[in-house]
Amino acid sequence: MTVADLLYEEAKRLPAPLAREALDFVLFLRNRQDQTEWRDLMAAQAASLASVWDNDEDEAWNNV
Repeated sequence: MTVADLLYEEAKRLPAPLAREALDFVLFLRNRQDQTEWRDLMAAQAASLASVWDNDEDEAWNNV
């Protein structure tokens, strides 16, 4: 049995208000993971573009 199956079996036994709270928590965890992945992607892009964004030739754009 997978972890998802175990979670499902336990959730089926909960009363509706507690099941809703469990669902809210699962959605919170998923959202947190998505945000972490997005932050990692942004950091990777910033590092790879640092030389493009920070150079003397483009100094005029810093005050736009």
